[in-house]
Amino acid sequence: MINRELSWLSFNERVLQEAADERVPLIERLRFLGIYSNNLDEFYRVRVATLRRLQDLSEELPEDLPFKPARLLKKINDVELKQLEEFNAIYRSLLQQLEENNIFLVSEKELTPEQGAFVSDFFREHVRPNLFPVMIKNFKRSSFLRDRAIYLVVHLQKSDESLRDDSALIRVPAASISRFVILPNSGGKRFIILLDDVIRYNLASMFSIFDYDRFDAYSIKLTRDAELDIDNDVSKSFMERMTESLKQRKQGRPVRFIYDEAMPKSLLKVLTDRLKISEKDNMHYGGRYHNFKDFMKFPNIGPADLEYPTMPPLPHPLLREAKSMLAAIRQQDIMLHFPYQSFDYIVELLREASIDPKVKSIKVTLYRVASTSKVINALINAARNGKKVTVFLELQARFDEQANIFWSEKMQEEGVEIIHGVPGLKVHSKLILIRRKEGKKSVLYANIGTGNLNEETACVYGDDSLLTCNPHITEEVDRVFSLFEKTWYAPVSFRHLIVSPFRTRNFIVQQIEREIKNARAGKPAAIFMKLNSLVDEAIVKRLYVASKAGVKCRLIVRGICVLIPGKPGLSENIEVISIVDRFLEHSRVFIFHNEGDERYFISSADMMTRNLDHRIEVGCPILDPGIQKELRTMLELQWQDNVKARVVEGKQQNKYRLPQGDEPLIRSQEAIYQYYNDLLIQD
Repeated sequence: MINRELSWLSFNERVLQEAADERVPLIERLRFLGIYSNNLDEFYRVRVATLRRLQDLSEELPEDLPFKPARLLKKINDVELKQLEEFNAIYRSLLQQLEENNIFLVSEKELTPEQGAFVSDFFREHVRPNLFPVMIKNFKRSSFLRDRAIYLVVHLQKSDESLRDDSALIRVPAASISRFVILPNSGGKRFIILLDDVIRYNLASMFSIFDYDRFDAYSIKLTRDAELDIDNDVSKSFMERMTESLKQRKQGRPVRFIYDEAMPKSLLKVLTDRLKISEKDNMHYGGRYHNFKDFMKFPNIGPADLEYPTMPPLPHPLLREAKSMLAAIRQQDIMLHFPYQSFDYIVELLREASIDPKVKSIKVTLYRVASTSKVINALINAARNGKKVTVFLELQARFDEQANIFWSEKMQEEGVEIIHGVPGLKVHSKLILIRRKEGKKSVLYANIGTGNLNEETACVYGDDSLLTCNPHITEEVDRVFSLFEKTWYAPVSFRHLIVSPFRTRNFIVQQIEREIKNARAGKPAAIFMKLNSLVDEAIVKRLYVASKAGVKCRLIVRGICVLIPGKPGLSENIEVISIVDRFLEHSRVFIFHNEGDERYFISSADMMTRNLDHRIEVGCPILDPGIQKELRTMLELQWQDNVKARVVEGKQQNKYRLPQGDEPLIRSQEAIYQYYNDLLIQD
């Protein structure tokens, strides 16, 4: 099998390919550089940090560990350095292409007098109040350096050497001020200067109390271990323990330190000695600028065709004229496909439930929510209208912990019942359950999805969401919520839902075994799966057995894939592709041939050990023939993609799948959008 960390780096290389792909609009290519950089930061904060911890325990690790942490860290470093060369080459090329479109990214040394005056005014009014330099000779520890922030190391010098050199550290306030400062037009040309260079241009005024006359600034960035060590003190609430752990994260161990290679070695030594950073902390030299994650928000100050053409979310044929969401769901199951169709329907469902006098209760699981969440506002409104509202809010949603603590407190203030944790498990399922009094009975309505209830990410994440009032499904969704509402939990049986950690692993294995049995009996057998990640070794081994038995396996895996397809005698019946395009492929869909009576499922779970055994995940059978057809069409269009699909294989070369012969070009995301648009026209 392919090592999971190296497979992840291969996935991030596919993101880098998007930045290099000339078929992608220019500004979007710059934004893909930002996505690549942001992904890499998180990889170091979590995966590399974990490997560093394992390396520290090398004498205590089992001898049969499939990898040596030190050796794997070396491979990761080698791959990253190779990708860094590609990254820098792409960036230089994109800057040149920007200039061909009369957009210029200028440094502080390239400003005209008029631009210089503008930058000085901008600095004085907006930037200087946010700058608080620290003299390097005054600090003795690195704990005050914030993770992933940009700092400028300023070298203060006197030309006649009458003053001894000094140095200071300034944090670039990119969190509160845009990193990209747009300068006034000149002669039909547009100009942008980075916030870093705005500060560089004004260093003399910043340090005017000194008598120095030469100022050089070099950027640095520190990445810290982001894993949380949660205190087990039972006298504290889970929220208190999480809050304390988040404070500790700010002082996590350095796992990567990047510095401007132009920095004088003597200054670098002074800095690293003061910060107590060494080669063990993955010191890398880089260019003049760091934190390219900010390029995810690179502004388009040129023509519209430098960005993707708009693809506004489409209405759903069964909902576009519906006066009541609940009434439409009573008629038949409905599936929403984001971002092709509008997430507003989910907000409208909660809004309707919040004012419907017959709705008695609403239960929701939340993992990551929007920064100004309409979902949470609808839930608060429901509580104000006297509904019993219960929210399971996962405080351990990585990097969203602080936001979730904030929302938890806000909802509790409004009378929403908040449940914070299931002992030993992270809740990753995506559920809504509405109880409505109809006549003498209570009717349940449910939403079961593959993605978060987040209107911001629903604009760019490809996910599927089932709306149903089928009692076989909704009663089991209620049973899932009962797990959260107990102070303890015990295994619960589910006949229809596929729930981790109770059933998902065994269920997937059973479906694979059925296909193996059918193939060995000479019957047609096939598996079609769409996933974010395929990591679990036991599942991979069963897929290998299925391949050897003759089961045709087609896998669409966006990210990590440790399985090696197409290997003679092992996996020649398995094909794997990965699609990286303008939308993030996030849905999980499973189709099993089942002797022609195909079985369809969606799930919040990937084929990873954590999702199968250590989280509460929910998968759901799709019973409606019309929705089955939608899912089949969607997956087939993705399988036919010969524009943005890459072939996944053992050497991890990430070669694009190209059209064969006179085969038409199919870019699956555009084809899927057209498919759902055609459904509207047909309706």
